[in-house]
Amino acid sequence: MSDALKHECGIALIRLLKPLDYYKDKYGTAFYGINKMYLMMEKQHNRGQDGAGFASIKLNVSPGERYISRVRSNAAQPIQDIFSQINNRINEEFNVHPEYKNDVAAQKKNIPYLGELLLGHVRYGTYGGNNVENVHPFLRQNNWMHRNLIIAGNFNMTNTSQLFENLIELGMHPKEKADTITVMEKIGHFLDDAVRKLYKKAKAAGMSKVEASPYIIENLNLAKILRKSSKDWDGGYVIAGMLGHGDSFVFRDPAGIRPAFYYKDNEVVVVASERPVIQTVFNVSFEDVKELDPGHALLLRKSGYLSVTKILEPLEKKSCSFERIYFSRGSDVEIYQERKELGRLLMPKVLEAINYDTENTIFSYIPNTAETSFYGMIEAAQDELNKQKNEAILKEKENLSLSRLYEIQDRKIRIEKIVIKDVKLRTFITEESSRDDLVAHIYDVTYGVIKPEDDLVIIDDSIVRGTTLKKSILKMLDRLHPKQIVVVSSAPQIRYPDCYGIDMARLEDLVAFQAALALQKENGNERIIEEIYHKCKAQEKLNDNEQINFVKELYAPFTDEDISNQIAELISNETIKTKVKVIFQSVKDLHKACPKNLGDWYFTGNYPTPGGNRVVNKAYINFFEGNPERAY
Repeated sequence: MSDALKHECGIALIRLLKPLDYYKDKYGTAFYGINKMYLMMEKQHNRGQDGAGFASIKLNVSPGERYISRVRSNAAQPIQDIFSQINNRINEEFNVHPEYKNDVAAQKKNIPYLGELLLGHVRYGTYGGNNVENVHPFLRQNNWMHRNLIIAGNFNMTNTSQLFENLIELGMHPKEKADTITVMEKIGHFLDDAVRKLYKKAKAAGMSKVEASPYIIENLNLAKILRKSSKDWDGGYVIAGMLGHGDSFVFRDPAGIRPAFYYKDNEVVVVASERPVIQTVFNVSFEDVKELDPGHALLLRKSGYLSVTKILEPLEKKSCSFERIYFSRGSDVEIYQERKELGRLLMPKVLEAINYDTENTIFSYIPNTAETSFYGMIEAAQDELNKQKNEAILKEKENLSLSRLYEIQDRKIRIEKIVIKDVKLRTFITEESSRDDLVAHIYDVTYGVIKPEDDLVIIDDSIVRGTTLKKSILKMLDRLHPKQIVVVSSAPQIRYPDCYGIDMARLEDLVAFQAALALQKENGNERIIEEIYHKCKAQEKLNDNEQINFVKELYAPFTDEDISNQIAELISNETIKTKVKVIFQSVKDLHKACPKNLGDWYFTGNYPTPGGNRVVNKAYINFFEGNPERAY
């Protein structure tokens, strides 16, 4: 993706089902779980670079022994940082007590982080800040083991303010308004309530306080706690949690917006945000890794018993299609094929743009996430070239010489590495003109391969703001003097904000929105822009279920091609001499390529939860009023 766009967060949960001695005997180390957690987090590094965190729980420890450990980092390389801290702490213990090296019981008792239940998180911040206090996992502490709660997740709630007010109505005093805090406190409230009720039952049955604890652990109903906690949640989420005594859960939203996958054998239960992470780290097949169903929770008891239980009634499944286009690792067998298909389906529009002249066209991509879609596009281009060769041979078959036959057969699709990402520059200079000059040098281009008669087709996986294209890439491609630059996006036009995890909160940042505004003004329809504002404003006090996405009216008069042509104008200013054309994927073909991930609200405005309509209307109100605040 040429535009800077924050990624999704990623979770990893591991529950070791055997005693730690088992892993020492079989794999040579009692730190098997920690080693696997490191790999799982690194394999999901693509999902988060603002911070990383790790927490562990030791099972069946004696009173007075530490059983919860947590480490978090917002360093430049946060995963490396937290595992360096863990490794240093382990080595300190071994240096002082070398006898621990072959004594697993002593290791478990005395070395932090070594436990049977592990939770990892990689973070890309959206709503919250980027200091270490905003990094997951979050910990809600208590002296009662079963009331300790650790939470980490990949989520955004659209109604954080409402959830915050609900906590206040319960008599609580939350320390922050961030959605992670509100979610944790809501679960914590119903956890406390369940523990109190069970304690009353234990007491009525004549149990002592010491006897009550195992009774509570045995009878805690995690599904009921999650059902009560999530009653008012509106958003996309996968939330993982651990209780101090050893129960754990992973809970997915009813529309399946955010992804979650799990695997179980007789040694381990594993959950991650991406399937290939589990496949690679545990060397298991595609079929062995299951997807957690929407509205369901994976519930894992301290005993090791695993169940998958419906918590909320599933909605129509609208899994995020951006996961397939960009966020998730392309090594997943389905995602790899889907991305190739996205490129292949664009080829008819590309052929029209180049007038079917494959001989005088160079194909390339903007590194590096669009590479797989590029392969699909090239395969389709090769199919077209083969068709052209066959037609040429048949047309000339009566007078076809051997040299002419060789000439036809030698024609190839021209592929070049045109755009090279030189360095990821930080905008450490805030003055506008200086920053723009720096941005212009993020990419470099390959000289000497393009002729004046050549079209240049370059594919990107998505165009969000168009800033990097405008300020850097197109300026540099223009220096190569092609006949035409065709910029191809394997994703459709991004027209609406996302409120479920991706950091796209402001409408005015989206180049498709800018294009629609420009077209309305060009047609003398400024009044429509104001009318939409008044319609959005009139809904502010309505319930989420009553809200309508009126921002759709901004785009309604225009075809996709109208918007695309206007985007081409916006990103190619007067300094660019080469003709620029922009081609976007259609929503229909997106669904054809990615049939299992039909979430498309950022393209269509069809939000899967009621809170989405409120967010998009609020984003429009903020735009119209010149308010820079986020809409959620």
